[in-house]
Amino acid sequence: MNHLALIERTQSLIAAGDIVGAESALVELADSQGDGALMEVLAQLPAKDVLAVIREYDNSKSSIINLMLTPEQFARAVVIEKQYRDLTRTHLRGMMNSVIFRDDGEPVDFLNAIGELEGGAEALADYFEEKWSRIESFARCGSFDASEDTGELMDEDDLRANAYARARIDQEEVADHDWMQLAWLLRYECPDLFIEMLVVLRAKARAFDLGQQDGEEAPDDDGKVETRDTDLGKATPAALESDEESAI
Repeated sequence: MNHLALIERTQSLIAAGDIVGAESALVELADSQGDGALMEVLAQLPAKDVLAVIREYDNSKSSIINLMLTPEQFARAVVIEKQYRDLTRTHLRGMMNSVIFRDDGEPVDFLNAIGELEGGAEALADYFEEKWSRIESFARCGSFDASEDTGELMDEDDLRANAYARARIDQEEVADHDWMQLAWLLRYECPDLFIEMLVVLRAKARAFDLGQQDGEEAPDDDGKVETRDTDLGKATPAALESDEESAI
């Protein structure tokens, strides 16, 4: 079945900032024609439009759209999330937790899909940005305990030598569907990606420290989207600068 009309309607709603309306249109399709129809439409929507919908997550309710995304579709959306100016990373962490840890999902499949794309390690580093010292502690000693954080950094060679060390804590101990569980999965199920992410995370931390020490001013507007007024679909613009072609 050709769903071009619905795709056009969805993209028009997103472009107008009506994210709730766009999500409702997609949900109505699933209700009337089944999950398969929704999956067909999601496959034809550009990643930037999928992202515009899923980043406005609401953790108080489940989302049929989050449940229908494939790891590859989700990964393509995740790596362009940085085009939004969300310095808190709230939207990134929320949508990653809601999709990667969905009830019927395989978290490692999503992590591998993200890691295979350019910008994947950077997106993961953004996700862990506020937890840098805790992630360093976990990389060094296998514990998230802040009291064990000595401030020392394990060099990259030692990280790789330690990549397949036996887990000090079981996944069940950190099964919070949040950053600790994601870090555990990365380190013990995707060790190469974990190291790549940590190297990027360290570079971000160094750049931040240098900027603070040098008293550098914030860079000029880079064309990214300000998200101050975009929570819960209030006004998230869809017209991001992207090389992707519209589905219309």
